Amino acid sequence: MALEIDFTQLGIDLGGGALIGGIVGFAAKKLAKVIAVIIGLELALFKFLESQQILTVDWERLTAGMVGAGQAAASQTPPNWVMTILETLSISAGFTGGFLLGFKKG
Repeated sequence: MALEIDFTQLGIDLGGGALIGGIVGFAAKKLAKVIAVIIGLELALFKFLESQQILTVDWERLTAGMVGAGQAAASQTPPNWVMTILETLSISAGFTGGFLLGFKKG
């Protein structure tokens, strides 16, 4: 069984994936910064309102919900990932490299 590889298409897939990954990575980092600021301000506001005895926050329950969600995600069984990786390797490799570069530069 001979494996025919079209290097032109492979290069286009890799380059296109890298370009899209770079754009998404750059945007993801910018969005992550905005979300982090919003969450930080919200938590600071909760703490301030709690110190003024205007609001009562159950911090244990708040963190238990986050830990429970992480454990639920970790217990999921992965799908047939070997075939998925082999089918999308060129695009995903380019996307991953571009995403990391865009995220670092963002």
